[in-house]
Amino acid sequence: MSLDFGIAVHWGPRKGMPQATFLAELDFALTHLGESVGSLWVTDHFQWDDHPTHEAWTTLAFLAARYPQMMIGPMVLGQSYRNPAMTAKMAATLQSLSGGRLVMAIGAGWKEDEYYAYGYDYPRPAIRIEQLEDTLEIMTRLWKQPGQVSYIGKHYRVENAWCEPKPDPLPKLIVGGAGEKTMLLAARFADGWNIPDAPVITYAEKLATLRRHCETIGRDYDAMHKSWFGRIAVAPTLEAALALSEGKWTQERAIVGTPGQVCEQIHAFMALGVTQIMCEIQGQTDAATLKLLRDEVLAKL
Repeated sequence: MSLDFGIAVHWGPRKGMPQATFLAELDFALTHLGESVGSLWVTDHFQWDDHPTHEAWTTLAFLAARYPQMMIGPMVLGQSYRNPAMTAKMAATLQSLSGGRLVMAIGAGWKEDEYYAYGYDYPRPAIRIEQLEDTLEIMTRLWKQPGQVSYIGKHYRVENAWCEPKPDPLPKLIVGGAGEKTMLLAARFADGWNIPDAPVITYAEKLATLRRHCETIGRDYDAMHKSWFGRIAVAPTLEAALALSEGKWTQERAIVGTPGQVCEQIHAFMALGVTQIMCEIQGQTDAATLKLLRDEVLAKL
């Protein structure tokens, strides 16, 4: 089994960092990692306190143009932040203009402070999952159904809506989230499923839930794309790897350690059927760290 490796682009420049430096750091990492990287990913948030934070969809369009060799995708869009039909239209447009390089990943949303800060309602989880279901219905119908589309859901609706041109090929659709109902939506609508920052044991437990949902609805579990999103830190020693994130990301929540330890952790995910990992690289500006990741980890996977 082969593994696709993607870079999770930081949500914005660090405080006081010029925008040009932020972009140069990404270029630096891509240059050093070369063909080991096949995709770029952005999270969908508006604020992290007062840290500079880029809006996700604008960033995706920029990345698609700047890096024409890369697949691009959100990990994951918060469904509440954009009208479902408009989201489907935006995805269809970006898929068309990028030559089919979009992966569409979406979830129910969770970051309460930014909902209120930006004037969105923040309903209870059950409502947000119902909204996600409506969004997935509208999105997939607009992408696939010929002609005009009408749909009345519990929370969203469309009336005689056109989505032309249709996305061709259809973007791979990923639903992100660890809840029982969210995972059922993944089994019903999506090509794949993802959760962030989960250790292997938790990931395996969640896959058992996904398998059960697939069996219930008659879906081929093995055909579903499984991916993992999180942080990776590799160094000559475990202590040095932990130091790359000042101890914030440990082996309990991230892929961390020596090249051998990191390979072992990734192989454990691959044994569960994971075919893609998307990682924010700790120490991304250090050439030696990137060389170690490229030559001693990715080249062996």
